Amino acid sequence: MNIKDNLQHKITEIIQNVFQIYDLKLEVQENKTAFDGDFTIVIFPLVKLVKKGPEQIGMELGSALTTETDFVESFNVVKGFVNVKISDAHFMNNFSSIAESIDKVEPKEQTVMVEYSSPNTNKPLHLGHIRNNLLGFSVAQILKADGYNVIKTQIINDRGIHICKSMLAWQKFGEQTTAAGSGIKGDKFVGNYYVAFDKQHKKEIAELMAGGADEDTAKKQAPIMLEAQQMLLNWEKGDEKVRSLWAEMNSWVYEGFNQTYRRLGVDFDQVQYESDTYILGKDLIQEGLIQGVLYRKEDGSVWCDLTEEGLDHKLLLRSDGTSVYMTQDLGTAVERFKKNDIQKLIYTVGNEQDYHFDVLFKILKKLGYEWADNLYHLSYGMVELPEGKMKSREGTVVDADDLMEEMVVTAREKAEELGKMETLTQDEKEQSYEVIGLGALKYFMLKVDPKKKMLFNPAESIDFNGNTGPFIQYTYARIQSLLQKAAYSPQKIEASYKLNESEKELITQLANYRESVSKAATALSPALVANYVYDLVKAYNSFYQNNPILKQHDEEAKQVRLELSALTAKTIKKSLELLGIGVVNRM
Repeated sequence: MNIKDNLQHKITEIIQNVFQIYDLKLEVQENKTAFDGDFTIVIFPLVKLVKKGPEQIGMELGSALTTETDFVESFNVVKGFVNVKISDAHFMNNFSSIAESIDKVEPKEQTVMVEYSSPNTNKPLHLGHIRNNLLGFSVAQILKADGYNVIKTQIINDRGIHICKSMLAWQKFGEQTTAAGSGIKGDKFVGNYYVAFDKQHKKEIAELMAGGADEDTAKKQAPIMLEAQQMLLNWEKGDEKVRSLWAEMNSWVYEGFNQTYRRLGVDFDQVQYESDTYILGKDLIQEGLIQGVLYRKEDGSVWCDLTEEGLDHKLLLRSDGTSVYMTQDLGTAVERFKKNDIQKLIYTVGNEQDYHFDVLFKILKKLGYEWADNLYHLSYGMVELPEGKMKSREGTVVDADDLMEEMVVTAREKAEELGKMETLTQDEKEQSYEVIGLGALKYFMLKVDPKKKMLFNPAESIDFNGNTGPFIQYTYARIQSLLQKAAYSPQKIEASYKLNESEKELITQLANYRESVSKAATALSPALVANYVYDLVKAYNSFYQNNPILKQHDEEAKQVRLELSALTAKTIKKSLELLGIGVVNRM
């Protein structure tokens, strides 16, 4: 338990014993005012209940804290606030406990499944996928750090008309060239044919409209579209040639995806494929009809009435008996809970799908699945570059691989401009550029609350100053250099050491690590970890500027500051790991 928690616990105890008020938790903040004290207690809620003046209540609470604890040295009351000063000995003891507990994780005995990525196999991963992958992976890391068992998963959309479009275009325009033979990365190779299909489709639409057809008819009757639809029917019938081509082209895409995932630093424990799951859910439809939860229209289609839940009627089975995405998602959710002992399932999907997941969860609940209450849509805002939105069909998508490469190149240019890393070998430099460039990308993406739409500015993200990944990585490298120069080795420090204000502030920030992780796990927001590590780095840099270390003649003070530096570096590294970001020892 850190200092703040100790104080909070004692305050609650005093409120019960002195004021006979239960179930009240007063807010405790780090003191940022000019008044003496390390923490500020907000007592306004107590004033309303006790019906005494804030000065009197503050005096009673402060007196009880100094009398009943050995760690509150003094206090002062300012209107509805009590500022308390904590003893140096308690800070030092707390520092020792932080160092011992930072690696300890209290198991929650619960398993959470986190779904993210889930791309289509007709095009490469793009900027939107980057935010999705980074967010899902980071949430999984944070949940693990908070004691949960975690299963990372994705479902790949590997079937449907969009896949057939790429396949057909390759048959028509590919001249039997393979991804490997072309020298083009597999997902990009296949994506090029999706774009080629769209160009040919538009050409045929224009020709039909020139012949007098209206636009809707032209879109549907364009020869290439009719061929793609026939190919999909053949796939569903199990046509050997179509299935063989489908498997081969998807294999090219998977190899391309895996290259992107490896560079981005994300992975999965399970992978599902829509070609396996699209038939799931039909049995659920029959169960729902028997239960009377679903109903069938005269044309044979099956629907769910969600008007009592504030929604509308939702189609679950077409009149020809084919399923829709919602049906597949129903079946996939049930399958996941059948095959895995999970207590929660988190879908990392953009906010344009808010309605879809609202419907999905409500239908599962109506079908009698109590675990539907434990489904969560981690809805996030879209991400754009300063140039504007992405368009995939026209081939102007912001490619994930290109963006990652641009970040590494920008990191190289920035480092060379600032004269950093001149002492490293060329291999060490290249490794550092990779870690810094991708760290800049990840940090910039994750420091924004997931719910917010964001504008990603590559140039701004790579800055070595301010709230950026490189700034945090640079502080870590600076500490490593300091520890190396000091020939640092861990030593026990005495509780009798007298701390100054910046040392206390740094210890307080270090003590907040575990709480920040728990809050981020509860909120499913990596932004809370990003904000925490940035505040920690700012506190360390203030401490570093105000406290000589290598030139400190007092050996006890020197060792305390080295211990603080070492624990700060460790905490920075652990925090960045939760964001999927690496560190370098020299910059």
